[in-house]
Amino acid sequence: MFVGLDLGTSGLRALLVDADQNTVAVSEAEYGTGHPASGWSEQAPQDWIEACTTVLKDLCQQAPQGMAALQGIGCSGHMHGATLLDAEAQVLRPCIMWNDTRSADQAATLDTQTEVRRLSGNIVFPGFTAPKLLWVAQNEPEIFARVAKVLLPKDYITFWLTGDFTSDMSDSAGTSWLDVGARDWSDPLLAAGGMQKDQMSQLFEGSEIAGTIRPALATELGLPQGVSVAAGAGDNAAAACGIGALQEGDGFVSLGTSGVILAARDRFAPQPESAVHTFCHAIPDTWYQMGVILAATDSLNWLSRNLQRDPAQLTALLGDCLTAPGRVQFLPYLSGERTPHNDSAIRGALINLDISSDQADLTRAVIEGVSFALRDSFEALKSTGARLDSVIAIGGGSQSPYWLELIATVLGLPVQLPAQGEFGAALGAARLAICGVTGRPPAEVMTKPEIATIITPRADLADAYEEAYAAYKKLYPCLKGLTR
Repeated sequence: MFVGLDLGTSGLRALLVDADQNTVAVSEAEYGTGHPASGWSEQAPQDWIEACTTVLKDLCQQAPQGMAALQGIGCSGHMHGATLLDAEAQVLRPCIMWNDTRSADQAATLDTQTEVRRLSGNIVFPGFTAPKLLWVAQNEPEIFARVAKVLLPKDYITFWLTGDFTSDMSDSAGTSWLDVGARDWSDPLLAAGGMQKDQMSQLFEGSEIAGTIRPALATELGLPQGVSVAAGAGDNAAAACGIGALQEGDGFVSLGTSGVILAARDRFAPQPESAVHTFCHAIPDTWYQMGVILAATDSLNWLSRNLQRDPAQLTALLGDCLTAPGRVQFLPYLSGERTPHNDSAIRGALINLDISSDQADLTRAVIEGVSFALRDSFEALKSTGARLDSVIAIGGGSQSPYWLELIATVLGLPVQLPAQGEFGAALGAARLAICGVTGRPPAEVMTKPEIATIITPRADLADAYEEAYAAYKKLYPCLKGLTR
Protein backbone atom coordinates (compact mmCIF):
# COMPACT_ATOMS: atom_id res chain seq x y z
CA MET A 1 0.00 0.00 0.00
CA PHE A 2 1.09 3.57 -0.73
CA VAL A 3 -0.09 7.02 0.37
CA GLY A 4 0.04 10.20 -1.68
CA LEU A 5 -0.26 13.48 0.25
CA ASP A 6 -1.14 16.67 -1.64
CA LEU A 7 -0.67 19.87 0.38
CA GLY A 8 -3.00 22.24 -1.46
CA THR A 9 -3.62 25.94 -1.00
CA SER A 10 -6.80 25.37 1.00
CA GLY A 11 -6.44 21.83 2.29
CA LEU A 12 -4.54 18.55 2.37
CA ARG A 13 -5.70 15.49 0.43
CA ALA A 14 -4.49 11.99 1.29
CA LEU A 15 -4.92 9.05 -1.08
CA LEU A 16 -4.30 5.40 -0.18
CA VAL A 17 -3.71 3.09 -3.15
CA ASP A 18 -2.57 -0.47 -3.56
CA ALA A 19 0.35 -1.59 -5.73
CA ASP A 20 -1.95 -1.62 -8.79
CA GLN A 21 -2.99 1.97 -8.01
CA ASN A 22 -6.56 1.09 -7.07
CA THR A 23 -8.02 3.64 -4.68
CA VAL A 24 -8.53 2.18 -1.21
CA ALA A 25 -9.36 5.30 0.83
CA VAL A 26 -9.33 9.10 0.60
CA SER A 27 -9.26 11.74 3.32
CA GLU A 28 -9.17 15.54 3.32
CA ALA A 29 -8.61 18.27 5.90
CA GLU A 30 -8.84 22.03 5.47
CA TYR A 31 -6.79 24.93 6.85
CA GLY A 32 -6.88 28.68 6.46
CA THR A 33 -4.73 31.33 4.83
CA GLY A 34 -3.95 34.67 6.44
CA HIS A 35 -3.81 37.97 4.55
CA PRO A 36 -2.34 40.41 7.08
CA ALA A 37 -1.76 43.10 4.42
CA SER A 38 -2.68 43.75 0.80
CA GLY A 39 -0.85 41.30 -1.44
CA TRP A 40 0.27 39.15 1.49
CA SER A 41 -0.60 35.47 1.84
CA GLU A 42 0.60 33.32 4.74
CA GLN A 43 -0.07 29.93 6.33
CA ALA A 44 0.93 28.40 9.64
CA PRO A 45 3.04 25.24 9.07
CA GLN A 46 1.56 23.76 12.25
CA ASP A 47 -1.81 23.78 10.49
CA TRP A 48 -0.33 21.50 7.81
CA ILE A 49 0.93 19.09 10.48
CA GLU A 50 -2.44 18.98 12.18
CA ALA A 51 -4.12 18.36 8.82
CA CYS A 52 -1.64 15.62 7.98
CA THR A 53 -2.17 13.96 11.36
CA THR A 54 -5.93 14.10 10.82
CA VAL A 55 -5.90 12.53 7.35
CA LEU A 56 -3.40 9.78 8.20
CA LYS A 57 -5.35 8.76 11.29
CA ASP A 58 -8.55 8.87 9.24
CA LEU A 59 -7.02 6.56 6.62
CA CYS A 60 -6.12 4.17 9.44
CA GLN A 61 -9.74 4.20 10.58
CA GLN A 62 -11.14 3.77 7.07
CA ALA A 63 -8.71 1.05 5.96
CA PRO A 64 -6.85 -0.46 8.95
CA GLN A 65 -5.62 -3.48 7.00
CA GLY A 66 -4.50 -1.32 4.11
CA MET A 67 -2.56 1.07 6.31
CA ALA A 68 -0.99 -1.88 8.14
CA ALA A 69 0.52 -2.84 4.78
CA LEU A 70 1.80 0.69 4.07
CA GLN A 71 5.24 0.69 2.43
CA GLY A 72 5.69 4.20 1.06
CA ILE A 73 4.50 7.81 1.27
CA GLY A 74 4.99 10.56 -1.29
CA CYS A 75 4.27 14.27 -0.78
CA SER A 76 3.31 16.98 -3.23
CA GLY A 77 2.42 20.54 -2.42
CA HIS A 78 2.04 24.16 -3.46
CA MET A 79 5.38 25.53 -4.60
CA HIS A 80 7.60 28.50 -3.76
CA GLY A 81 6.54 28.95 -0.13
CA ALA A 82 9.22 30.04 2.36
CA THR A 83 9.10 28.03 5.58
CA LEU A 84 11.89 29.34 7.80
CA LEU A 85 13.45 27.24 10.58
CA ASP A 86 16.02 28.14 13.22
CA ALA A 87 18.93 25.98 14.38
CA GLU A 88 16.56 23.97 16.61
CA ALA A 89 14.24 23.36 13.62
CA GLN A 90 11.57 25.65 15.09
CA VAL A 91 9.40 27.67 12.70
CA LEU A 92 10.38 31.34 12.82
CA ARG A 93 7.33 32.93 11.16
CA PRO A 94 4.29 31.94 9.07
CA CYS A 95 5.11 30.53 5.65
CA ILE A 96 5.06 33.17 2.90
CA MET A 97 2.95 31.60 0.14
CA TRP A 98 3.25 31.19 -3.62
CA ASN A 99 0.64 33.89 -4.31
CA ASP A 100 2.21 36.47 -1.97
CA THR A 101 3.43 39.53 -3.92
CA ARG A 102 5.14 41.57 -1.19
CA SER A 103 8.62 40.86 -2.59
CA ALA A 104 8.05 42.40 -6.04
CA ASP A 105 10.88 44.92 -5.60
CA GLN A 106 13.30 42.25 -4.38
CA ALA A 107 12.35 40.01 -7.31
CA ALA A 108 13.00 42.81 -9.78
CA THR A 109 16.41 43.44 -8.21
CA LEU A 110 17.38 39.76 -8.38
CA ASP A 111 16.11 39.45 -11.94
CA THR A 112 18.56 42.08 -13.19
CA GLN A 113 21.63 40.36 -11.76
CA THR A 114 24.04 38.71 -14.15
CA GLU A 115 23.49 34.99 -14.80
CA VAL A 116 20.31 34.70 -12.71
CA ARG A 117 17.99 34.01 -15.62
CA ARG A 118 20.51 31.84 -17.44
CA LEU A 119 21.16 29.57 -14.48
CA SER A 120 17.64 29.42 -13.07
CA GLY A 121 15.99 29.25 -16.49
CA ASN A 122 13.30 31.67 -15.34
CA ILE A 123 12.34 35.22 -14.59
CA VAL A 124 12.54 35.83 -10.85
CA PHE A 125 8.84 36.16 -10.09
CA PRO A 126 7.68 37.82 -6.83
CA GLY A 127 6.08 34.54 -5.80
CA PHE A 128 9.37 32.61 -5.99
CA THR A 129 11.27 31.76 -2.81
CA ALA A 130 14.52 33.72 -3.20
CA PRO A 131 12.95 37.22 -3.26
CA LYS A 132 10.90 36.32 -0.17
CA LEU A 133 14.13 35.76 1.78
CA LEU A 134 15.48 39.10 0.57
CA TRP A 135 12.27 40.72 1.81
CA VAL A 136 12.70 39.05 5.20
CA ALA A 137 16.34 40.18 5.34
CA GLN A 138 15.32 43.78 4.68
CA ASN A 139 12.11 43.93 6.73
CA GLU A 140 12.57 41.31 9.47
CA PRO A 141 16.36 41.22 9.95
CA GLU A 142 16.12 39.68 13.42
CA ILE A 143 14.29 36.69 11.89
CA PHE A 144 16.60 36.45 8.88
CA ALA A 145 19.62 36.28 11.16
CA ARG A 146 18.21 33.13 12.77
CA VAL A 147 17.36 31.26 9.55
CA ALA A 148 19.17 27.91 9.58
CA LYS A 149 17.01 26.13 6.97
CA VAL A 150 14.51 27.16 4.32
CA LEU A 151 11.98 24.45 3.50
CA LEU A 152 9.36 24.40 0.79
CA PRO A 153 5.88 23.58 2.11
CA LYS A 154 5.70 19.91 1.18
CA ASP A 155 9.30 19.47 2.38
CA TYR A 156 8.21 20.62 5.83
CA ILE A 157 5.74 17.72 5.84
CA THR A 158 8.54 15.37 4.77
CA PHE A 159 10.76 16.78 7.54
CA TRP A 160 7.99 16.15 10.08
CA LEU A 161 7.63 12.59 8.82
CA THR A 162 11.34 11.71 8.62
CA GLY A 163 13.35 14.24 10.60
CA ASP A 164 15.47 14.88 7.48
CA PHE A 165 15.89 18.08 5.47
CA THR A 166 15.22 16.98 1.91
CA SER A 167 13.73 18.33 -1.29
CA ASP A 168 13.20 17.27 -4.87
CA MET A 169 14.28 18.87 -8.13
CA SER A 170 10.83 19.93 -9.35
CA ASP A 171 9.92 21.90 -6.22
CA SER A 172 13.40 23.35 -5.78
CA ALA A 173 13.36 24.61 -9.37
CA GLY A 174 10.87 27.28 -8.27
CA THR A 175 13.17 28.89 -5.71
CA SER A 176 15.55 30.83 -8.02
CA TRP A 177 18.40 29.08 -6.16
CA LEU A 178 18.57 25.96 -8.35
CA ASP A 179 20.59 25.56 -11.54
CA VAL A 180 17.63 24.00 -13.35
CA GLY A 181 19.68 22.62 -16.23
CA ALA A 182 22.30 21.03 -13.95
CA ARG A 183 19.67 19.96 -11.36
CA ASP A 184 21.72 21.20 -8.39
CA TRP A 185 21.93 24.15 -6.02
CA SER A 186 23.81 27.01 -7.64
CA ASP A 187 26.45 28.87 -5.63
CA PRO A 188 26.09 32.03 -7.77
CA LEU A 189 22.29 32.02 -7.39
CA LEU A 190 22.50 31.46 -3.64
CA ALA A 191 25.04 34.26 -3.32
CA ALA A 192 22.82 36.60 -5.35
CA GLY A 193 20.03 35.99 -2.84
CA GLY A 194 22.23 36.28 0.24
CA MET A 195 21.91 32.58 1.09
CA GLN A 196 24.30 29.68 1.73
CA LYS A 197 24.17 26.05 0.63
CA ASP A 198 23.98 24.77 4.22
CA GLN A 199 20.61 26.53 4.52
CA MET A 200 19.26 24.34 1.71
CA SER A 201 17.90 20.78 1.84
CA GLN A 202 19.58 17.70 0.40
CA LEU A 203 18.36 17.19 -3.16
CA PHE A 204 16.78 14.04 -4.60
CA GLU A 205 14.90 13.13 -7.72
CA GLY A 206 11.22 12.97 -6.82
CA SER A 207 11.07 9.22 -7.36
CA GLU A 208 13.97 8.54 -4.98
CA ILE A 209 13.51 7.59 -1.32
CA ALA A 210 14.47 10.54 0.88
CA GLY A 211 14.04 8.88 4.28
CA THR A 212 11.87 6.70 6.50
CA ILE A 213 9.14 7.72 8.89
CA ARG A 214 10.36 8.44 12.42
CA PRO A 215 9.72 5.45 14.73
CA ALA A 216 7.99 7.52 17.42
CA LEU A 217 5.75 9.23 14.88
CA ALA A 218 4.84 5.91 13.25
CA THR A 219 3.76 4.63 16.67
CA GLU A 220 1.78 7.79 17.40
CA LEU A 221 -0.07 7.59 14.07
CA GLY A 222 -0.57 3.84 14.15
CA LEU A 223 1.60 3.24 11.08
CA PRO A 224 4.04 0.39 10.46
CA GLN A 225 7.71 0.96 11.29
CA GLY A 226 10.16 1.61 8.47
CA VAL A 227 7.75 3.20 5.96
CA SER A 228 9.75 4.84 3.14
CA VAL A 229 9.13 8.47 2.19
CA ALA A 230 9.82 9.54 -1.40
CA ALA A 231 11.23 12.99 -2.12
CA GLY A 232 7.96 13.89 -3.85
CA ALA A 233 7.21 16.83 -6.15
CA GLY A 234 5.82 20.29 -6.51
CA ASP A 235 2.10 20.25 -7.18
CA ASN A 236 2.17 20.66 -10.96
CA ALA A 237 4.95 18.12 -11.48
CA ALA A 238 3.02 15.71 -9.25
CA ALA A 239 -0.15 16.34 -11.27
CA ALA A 240 1.84 15.60 -14.43
CA CYS A 241 2.93 12.29 -12.87
CA GLY A 242 -0.70 11.63 -11.95
CA ILE A 243 -1.93 11.98 -15.54
CA GLY A 244 1.15 10.46 -17.20
CA ALA A 245 2.53 13.65 -18.79
CA LEU A 246 6.17 12.61 -19.09
CA GLN A 247 7.13 13.01 -22.76
CA GLU A 248 7.15 15.70 -25.46
CA GLY A 249 3.58 16.33 -26.62
CA ASP A 250 2.10 15.38 -23.22
CA GLY A 251 0.47 18.03 -21.09
CA PHE A 252 -2.53 19.32 -19.22
CA VAL A 253 -4.61 22.38 -18.52
CA SER A 254 -5.47 22.91 -14.88
CA LEU A 255 -8.47 24.98 -13.87
CA GLY A 256 -7.70 25.23 -10.18
CA THR A 257 -7.13 28.16 -7.84
CA SER A 258 -4.50 29.21 -10.34
CA GLY A 259 -4.59 28.26 -14.01
CA VAL A 260 -1.82 26.23 -15.61
CA ILE A 261 -1.07 24.95 -19.07
CA LEU A 262 1.83 22.51 -18.89
CA ALA A 263 3.97 20.66 -21.43
CA ALA A 264 6.48 17.92 -20.61
CA ARG A 265 9.95 18.39 -22.16
CA ASP A 266 12.79 15.95 -22.77
CA ARG A 267 15.38 18.72 -22.61
CA PHE A 268 16.14 21.96 -20.80
CA ALA A 269 14.92 24.70 -23.16
CA PRO A 270 14.39 27.89 -21.14
CA GLN A 271 13.08 31.15 -22.55
CA PRO A 272 12.74 33.39 -19.51
CA GLU A 273 11.68 36.48 -21.43
CA SER A 274 8.42 34.70 -22.35
CA ALA A 275 7.52 34.46 -18.62
CA VAL A 276 7.09 30.72 -19.15
CA HIS A 277 8.22 28.64 -16.17
CA THR A 278 10.92 26.08 -16.99
CA PHE A 279 11.32 23.55 -14.17
CA CYS A 280 12.78 20.12 -13.53
CA HIS A 281 10.22 17.33 -13.70
CA ALA A 282 9.87 14.98 -10.72
CA ILE A 283 11.55 12.14 -12.63
CA PRO A 284 15.20 12.05 -13.81
CA ASP A 285 16.43 13.71 -17.02
CA THR A 286 13.06 15.32 -17.73
CA TRP A 287 11.80 18.88 -17.49
CA TYR A 288 8.50 20.65 -18.02
CA GLN A 289 7.38 24.11 -19.01
CA MET A 290 4.19 25.87 -18.08
CA GLY A 291 2.36 29.13 -18.32
CA VAL A 292 0.69 30.21 -15.09
CA ILE A 293 -2.16 32.60 -14.37
CA LEU A 294 -2.73 33.43 -10.73
CA ALA A 295 -6.54 33.44 -10.59
CA ALA A 296 -8.48 30.79 -12.54
CA THR A 297 -11.25 29.31 -10.40
CA ASP A 298 -10.23 31.99 -7.90
CA SER A 299 -11.81 34.47 -10.33
CA LEU A 300 -15.06 32.49 -10.40
CA ASN A 301 -14.93 32.16 -6.61
CA TRP A 302 -14.53 35.94 -6.36
CA LEU A 303 -17.65 36.40 -8.46
CA SER A 304 -19.45 33.75 -6.42
CA ARG A 305 -18.71 35.54 -3.13
CA ASN A 306 -19.94 38.85 -4.45
CA LEU A 307 -23.09 37.48 -6.06
CA GLN A 308 -23.66 35.11 -3.12
CA ARG A 309 -24.26 32.16 -5.42
CA ASP A 310 -22.38 28.88 -5.63
CA PRO A 311 -19.89 28.68 -8.56
CA ALA A 312 -21.70 25.62 -9.94
CA GLN A 313 -24.97 27.58 -9.93
CA LEU A 314 -23.31 30.39 -11.87
CA THR A 315 -21.82 28.15 -14.56
CA ALA A 316 -25.16 26.34 -14.84
CA LEU A 317 -26.65 29.64 -16.04
CA LEU A 318 -24.62 29.20 -19.24
CA GLY A 319 -25.86 25.69 -20.02
CA ASP A 320 -23.63 22.92 -21.32
CA CYS A 321 -23.08 24.03 -24.94
CA LEU A 322 -20.75 26.87 -25.89
CA THR A 323 -22.29 30.02 -27.37
CA ALA A 324 -20.78 33.09 -29.01
CA PRO A 325 -18.51 35.38 -26.94
CA GLY A 326 -20.22 37.90 -24.70
CA ARG A 327 -19.83 41.68 -24.87
CA VAL A 328 -18.70 42.02 -21.26
CA GLN A 329 -14.95 41.47 -20.90
CA PHE A 330 -13.01 40.42 -17.82
CA LEU A 331 -9.29 40.61 -17.07
CA PRO A 332 -8.52 38.02 -14.38
CA TYR A 333 -5.64 39.82 -12.71
CA LEU A 334 -7.15 39.75 -9.22
CA SER A 335 -3.78 38.81 -7.69
CA GLY A 336 -1.51 40.21 -10.41
CA GLU A 337 -0.27 38.01 -13.24
CA ARG A 338 2.65 35.77 -14.15
CA THR A 339 2.59 34.54 -17.76
CA PRO A 340 3.09 36.43 -19.98
CA HIS A 341 3.12 39.78 -18.17
CA ASN A 342 5.09 39.18 -14.93
CA ASP A 343 3.13 42.00 -13.31
CA SER A 344 2.40 41.75 -9.59
CA ALA A 345 0.80 45.22 -9.47
CA ILE A 346 -1.83 44.81 -12.19
CA ARG A 347 -5.37 44.19 -11.01
CA GLY A 348 -8.53 42.87 -12.64
CA ALA A 349 -11.30 44.65 -14.48
CA LEU A 350 -14.79 44.17 -15.91
CA ILE A 351 -15.33 46.13 -19.12
CA ASN A 352 -18.40 46.91 -21.28
CA LEU A 353 -20.88 46.56 -18.46
CA ASP A 354 -24.37 47.44 -19.56
CA ILE A 355 -27.60 48.26 -17.71
CA SER A 356 -28.89 44.88 -18.90
CA SER A 357 -25.81 42.87 -17.81
CA ASP A 358 -26.94 40.01 -15.61
CA GLN A 359 -25.33 37.21 -13.62
CA ALA A 360 -24.98 35.00 -16.70
CA ASP A 361 -23.16 37.80 -18.55
CA LEU A 362 -20.76 38.29 -15.65
CA THR A 363 -20.12 34.55 -15.34
CA ARG A 364 -19.49 34.23 -19.08
CA ALA A 365 -17.10 37.19 -18.95
CA VAL A 366 -15.14 35.69 -16.05
CA ILE A 367 -14.60 32.28 -17.59
CA GLU A 368 -13.86 33.81 -21.01
CA GLY A 369 -11.27 36.10 -19.41
CA VAL A 370 -9.61 33.17 -17.65
CA SER A 371 -9.64 31.18 -20.89
CA PHE A 372 -8.09 34.03 -22.86
CA ALA A 373 -5.41 34.41 -20.18
CA LEU A 374 -4.63 30.70 -20.62
CA ARG A 375 -4.40 31.33 -24.39
CA ASP A 376 -1.79 34.01 -23.59
CA SER A 377 0.12 31.35 -21.66
CA PHE A 378 -0.26 28.84 -24.51
CA GLU A 379 1.15 31.30 -27.04
CA ALA A 380 4.11 31.95 -24.72
CA LEU A 381 4.59 28.21 -24.29
CA LYS A 382 4.65 27.62 -28.05
CA SER A 383 7.34 30.29 -28.43
CA THR A 384 9.74 28.05 -26.46
CA GLY A 385 9.34 25.17 -28.92
CA ALA A 386 7.04 23.17 -26.65
CA ARG A 387 4.48 21.01 -28.45
CA LEU A 388 1.04 19.99 -27.26
CA ASP A 389 -1.09 17.66 -29.38
CA SER A 390 -3.96 17.76 -26.89
CA VAL A 391 -4.42 18.51 -23.20
CA ILE A 392 -5.98 16.64 -20.31
CA ALA A 393 -8.26 18.84 -18.20
CA ILE A 394 -7.90 18.72 -14.42
CA GLY A 395 -9.00 20.90 -11.52
CA GLY A 396 -12.38 22.03 -10.24
CA GLY A 397 -13.20 24.11 -13.32
CA SER A 398 -13.09 20.99 -15.49
CA GLN A 399 -16.49 20.01 -14.06
CA SER A 400 -18.14 22.64 -16.30
CA PRO A 401 -18.88 21.29 -19.83
CA TYR A 402 -19.30 24.86 -21.09
CA TRP A 403 -15.88 25.88 -19.80
CA LEU A 404 -14.18 22.83 -21.31
CA GLU A 405 -15.66 23.51 -24.74
CA LEU A 406 -14.60 27.13 -24.38
CA ILE A 407 -11.03 26.11 -23.48
CA ALA A 408 -10.86 23.71 -26.45
CA THR A 409 -12.08 26.42 -28.83
CA VAL A 410 -9.87 29.21 -27.48
CA LEU A 411 -6.73 27.03 -27.44
CA GLY A 412 -7.58 25.24 -30.69
CA LEU A 413 -6.76 21.91 -29.03
CA PRO A 414 -8.74 18.78 -28.19
CA VAL A 415 -9.37 18.66 -24.45
CA GLN A 416 -9.48 15.22 -22.86
CA LEU A 417 -11.60 14.68 -19.77
CA PRO A 418 -10.56 11.65 -17.70
CA ALA A 419 -13.08 9.11 -16.47
CA GLN A 420 -14.08 9.36 -12.84
CA GLY A 421 -11.27 8.45 -10.48
CA GLU A 422 -8.03 9.71 -9.01
CA PHE A 423 -5.56 11.28 -11.41
CA GLY A 424 -4.28 14.43 -9.69
CA ALA A 425 -1.30 15.44 -7.59
CA ALA A 426 -2.09 13.02 -4.74
CA LEU A 427 -1.94 10.10 -7.17
CA GLY A 428 1.25 11.51 -8.65
CA ALA A 429 2.80 11.61 -5.18
CA ALA A 430 1.71 8.02 -4.52
CA ARG A 431 3.20 6.99 -7.87
CA LEU A 432 6.53 8.55 -6.90
CA ALA A 433 6.46 6.48 -3.71
CA ILE A 434 5.70 3.34 -5.73
CA CYS A 435 8.70 4.03 -7.99
CA GLY A 436 10.95 4.67 -5.00
CA VAL A 437 9.97 1.57 -3.05
CA THR A 438 9.67 -0.92 -5.91
CA GLY A 439 12.32 0.41 -8.29
CA ARG A 440 9.84 0.25 -11.18
CA PRO A 441 10.52 2.78 -13.98
CA PRO A 442 8.29 5.88 -14.00
CA ALA A 443 7.02 5.21 -17.54
CA GLU A 444 5.63 1.88 -16.34
CA VAL A 445 3.95 3.33 -13.24
CA MET A 446 2.82 6.76 -14.49
CA THR A 447 0.39 5.73 -17.20
CA LYS A 448 -2.30 7.97 -18.69
CA PRO A 449 -5.83 7.79 -17.28
CA GLU A 450 -8.82 6.35 -19.08
CA ILE A 451 -10.39 9.19 -21.09
CA ALA A 452 -14.16 9.50 -20.79
CA THR A 453 -14.71 12.36 -23.23
CA ILE A 454 -12.73 14.30 -25.83
CA ILE A 455 -14.00 17.84 -26.34
CA THR A 456 -13.03 19.22 -29.74
CA PRO A 457 -12.83 22.91 -30.70
CA ARG A 458 -16.06 24.37 -32.10
CA ALA A 459 -15.16 25.16 -35.71
CA ASP A 460 -18.34 27.25 -36.13
CA LEU A 461 -17.27 29.56 -33.28
CA ALA A 462 -13.50 29.58 -33.85
CA ASP A 463 -13.43 32.88 -35.79
CA ALA A 464 -15.65 34.65 -33.26
CA TYR A 465 -13.43 33.60 -30.38
CA GLU A 466 -10.27 34.49 -32.31
CA GLU A 467 -11.70 37.98 -32.79
CA ALA A 468 -12.65 38.18 -29.11
CA TYR A 469 -9.17 37.06 -28.09
CA ALA A 470 -7.61 39.76 -30.31
CA ALA A 471 -9.75 42.35 -28.52
CA TYR A 472 -8.77 40.88 -25.13
CA LYS A 473 -5.04 41.21 -25.92
CA LYS A 474 -5.45 44.94 -26.45
CA LEU A 475 -6.84 45.47 -22.95
CA TYR A 476 -3.77 44.77 -20.80
CA PRO A 477 -1.74 47.82 -21.98
CA CYS A 478 -4.78 50.03 -21.47
CA LEU A 479 -5.42 48.69 -17.97
CA LYS A 480 -1.71 48.97 -17.15
CA GLY A 481 -1.94 52.69 -17.88
CA LEU A 482 -4.76 53.03 -15.35
CA THR A 483 -3.13 51.06 -12.53
CA ARG A 484 -2.63 53.15 -9.37
